[in-house]
Amino acid sequence: MGDLKLYNTRTRAVERFEPMLPNVVRIYVCGLTPSAEAHLGHARSFLFFDVLRRYLEHRGYAVTYVQNVTDIDDRSIATARDEGTTYREIVQRHYAAFKDAMRRLGVRAPDVEPYATAYIPQIQEMIRELIESEHAYATQDGIYYAVKTFPRYGALSGRNTEELEAGARVEVDEHKRDPLDFALWKFAKPAEPSWEFEPYGAGRPGWHIECSAMSRDLLDPQGLGFDIHGGGADLIFPHHENEIAQSEPLMAHPPMANLWAHGGLLLFESRKMSKSLGNFEPLTALLERHDPQAIRLLFLQTGYRKVMNFTEESIGAANSVLERVKKAYRVLKAAPEGTAGLLARVEAALDDDMNTSVALAEVLRYESPPLHEFERALSLLGVAPNDSWSQENEPKWTSVQLTDSLPPITDSISMVTRHWGSDFEGTVAEVIAERNAAKARKDWKKADELRQELREHGVELIDTPEGPKWRKTGAR
Repeated sequence: MGDLKLYNTRTRAVERFEPMLPNVVRIYVCGLTPSAEAHLGHARSFLFFDVLRRYLEHRGYAVTYVQNVTDIDDRSIATARDEGTTYREIVQRHYAAFKDAMRRLGVRAPDVEPYATAYIPQIQEMIRELIESEHAYATQDGIYYAVKTFPRYGALSGRNTEELEAGARVEVDEHKRDPLDFALWKFAKPAEPSWEFEPYGAGRPGWHIECSAMSRDLLDPQGLGFDIHGGGADLIFPHHENEIAQSEPLMAHPPMANLWAHGGLLLFESRKMSKSLGNFEPLTALLERHDPQAIRLLFLQTGYRKVMNFTEESIGAANSVLERVKKAYRVLKAAPEGTAGLLARVEAALDDDMNTSVALAEVLRYESPPLHEFERALSLLGVAPNDSWSQENEPKWTSVQLTDSLPPITDSISMVTRHWGSDFEGTVAEVIAERNAAKARKDWKKADELRQELREHGVELIDTPEGPKWRKTGAR
């Protein structure tokens, strides 16, 4: 499947990527906290993981991509109070705008999109386990993680706990034992949303424990670790450091994730984006002023781990690149046969720690490649080569109604005996039903195999709160 090499924040080295399970890759990326408008920095981070996911699938891996939604936090509660509404309304408004922006940028939806408030039981169970193992303790204002019980704290970020303690601050209303300890559960305050938690007391979860619980439940229920955990570089400390501290003491075989991938920070006109500096522009507004494809190309021109500076001049140059891509497509469409080799060069660039800059350069200096290679290379980067492209034209998702009329679900059903040709939609429902049964008995290997079977027959599957949905991808 190639020799993909990726930089691992955990080991501080570029390593050959090897999944833990044959041909299966499990990815968890920290998603949006939709308590305010999304910005270009969010777009850059999720766009990189979109390209990584596309490339892993191109290399033949069955990828399960989980990206959470932090739908409860201090800011959403405060904003709701100021506006006289609910935190859910604030989250829904901002997340709908974010999802539309991702659609316009060509970023594919996650396979699973868990909301933190839907995982309160799993979060509480994890907190119970941490208390029972003496990694956490309750006080009058909440439940805290005891950092000193985890000797490896600081290893991911390379920070020394003594230096961290010297710079730590304790808020006046906090009752933790140590300045570095962080909240797992915040006891309820008047007029704030809360959930019952016996015997400790009603409240709401802290930020860090949400991701630990969701990634464990969805990707690693056996405590053996999963393949890739990702996010922006600003999450390395404290968020990802705290996730590791919470998760690994409860695991059968750490580490929590084999590889930690982080995207670089984004500057806006050479400065950090900030409303106080007057250089903050919501992502939705930027997409009204600039071609989403040009924004995508701009990000691809810079290595994902590097700090990037967004300027009006740089987006202008990206527009010129987009026109070159479209012109090349028109030329090749008129003469579709050419000399092979472009796709191999693009693959070599992406194998080298996802070097999208070199991959794009290879596309731009094409030497009359076959049209299908040119299209495939662009699809790996998520770039559309013609003006008519839009996600509205992509295949629509189909809901699956699992009923008693489906064939019996047994492990004896095989890819050979299925009726893919004569009853495609019925066969899709059959495979999904079998996968649901495998998940119910916690046979994750079988469930992954069935997802891969669907992929091999041109079917993309997602799990939603309303049930599984699928669509044809044309990859068959």
